[in-house]
Amino acid sequence: MRHCLNGCTGLIPDDGSHTGQVGCRGGPAHSPQACPTCQGEDRILFRVDSKQMNLLAVLEVRTDGNESWGGLLRFRKGRRWSLIFGLIIMTLVMASYMLSGARQELLIPSPFHYGGFPSNPGLTDTENPGDTKEHAHQPSVSNVSYVKDYPSIKLIIDSITARIEFTPRQLPDLEDLRKQEGHMFSVIPSKFLPNSKSPCWYEEFSGRNTTDPYLTNSYVLYSKRFRSTFDALRKAFWGHLSHADGKHFRLRCLPHFYIIGQPKCGTTDLYDRLRLHPEVKFSAIKEPHWWTRKRFGIVRLRDGLRDRYPVEDYLDLFDLAAHQIHQGLQASAAQERNKMNDIIVGEASASTMWDNNAWTFFYDNSTAGEPPFLTQDFIHAFQPNAKLIVMLRDPVERLYSDYLYFASSNKSADDFHEKVTEALQLFENCMLDYSLRACVYNNTLNNAMPVRLQVGLYAVYLLDWLTVFSKDQFLILRLEDHASNVKYTMHKVFRFLNLGPLSEKQEALLTKSPASNVRRPEDRSLGPMWPVTHKILQDFYGPFNARLARVLADEAFAWKTP
Repeated sequence: MRHCLNGCTGLIPDDGSHTGQVGCRGGPAHSPQACPTCQGEDRILFRVDSKQMNLLAVLEVRTDGNESWGGLLRFRKGRRWSLIFGLIIMTLVMASYMLSGARQELLIPSPFHYGGFPSNPGLTDTENPGDTKEHAHQPSVSNVSYVKDYPSIKLIIDSITARIEFTPRQLPDLEDLRKQEGHMFSVIPSKFLPNSKSPCWYEEFSGRNTTDPYLTNSYVLYSKRFRSTFDALRKAFWGHLSHADGKHFRLRCLPHFYIIGQPKCGTTDLYDRLRLHPEVKFSAIKEPHWWTRKRFGIVRLRDGLRDRYPVEDYLDLFDLAAHQIHQGLQASAAQERNKMNDIIVGEASASTMWDNNAWTFFYDNSTAGEPPFLTQDFIHAFQPNAKLIVMLRDPVERLYSDYLYFASSNKSADDFHEKVTEALQLFENCMLDYSLRACVYNNTLNNAMPVRLQVGLYAVYLLDWLTVFSKDQFLILRLEDHASNVKYTMHKVFRFLNLGPLSEKQEALLTKSPASNVRRPEDRSLGPMWPVTHKILQDFYGPFNARLARVLADEAFAWKTP
């Protein structure tokens, strides 16, 4: 008989097969005949000499009624010492099993129960996902045991696969978008300058030449790294204003194109090469994360919600590009004007494609757990002609790279395997009750999963983006192709953005530079993931990759093993 410390008791097989369960879902109380993992409750079992025993068992000694009072006193004293001695022995045995990792003898269920997760903002790409929770056990060290686990994990994957349904989403009305972001719509005009390749417009500046235009900018206040950049912009600001009828006007610009994803797929390398082109100007900060996080007031998960970053703070990031475009627009010579007018503004936040975790805190008109508004709805409302670049990678390898980059300690193939199986169990629990889209955009679930499993579900995100943008507005690249032929992929980007040709020297610098943001030396020694973990992830991502390949009409995006 096994006992829960808090009173949930029941018959459980002796083979330890119950260990892998994540938790019981809501429902009626369990009967004594079948006590699966009790939701929200922990139990600790142990064995002594191969016999299961209750941790709180009391030693019982029977007495003979004919004994003398002295004997009775000696018995009571002996009973007390026997009890103390027995408890000491039990404690030592239990500690021994815990330290030796004998998990078949000591069962501590996982603390994660879907539906009871802490509600907090989504992770930023510079945070450690493991910081939000602690794990109850260390992984086993034998890859052989993982192979034995594969059949049970395959059942979880089959359960998920059987429930996959790519349903079209219902698009919100423009008026509903205006109600949600009234201030944004009051700042960004509906039409832009016709003689600028980037979406730009002139806005009146009411300050004087002693006014600091970046005094209240949230990016400056919350990040010391970018203050030197804004110091340079501040010094040049007044010289780039236009003056008419006693008023001052500043040029404002939004990005002409966005590199929208995905993380750990080579977006940094693409950004570093593309910004070497003389016609391309990026935001002052590589990844502003404004559309997905900062406009909601999310800076770091551990800090909670701050004041929301207004759209003006985001526009400030493009002032350097705006200054150069303004010079071209004000030039007297037509040839110079046309040359400067070719400057295009870009932005490269790898969270733009997938991160909608903030919606649960701000949008209350959800249908069946699905977000009523997504990031692309608002971008499209202002920039229906925006160009979008996506860099993708085999999601199996992407997840392992993501794990190595963000995990802070105890990184290993064993630990990665444990986190993958735990994440799959949590994702299945959600899919049993909700739609695929609801689970993919579920902030609570995403925060609870120990690895970012959902980021690799490219087909879900792309299909939702294609509901508002046309297919010809996308350039979808594979990291594998970019790594094997940088020159070829960069030329595809140049054609997509209608950029002018480069000199031989410029092209050599752009294409022959070493790759950016590669795996850190300390992580290379950890080696690859276990083959069985790779197989598990291939099974999970397979249906999503197949759908992505059909949407793009390119089997290379199925990432099938040759």
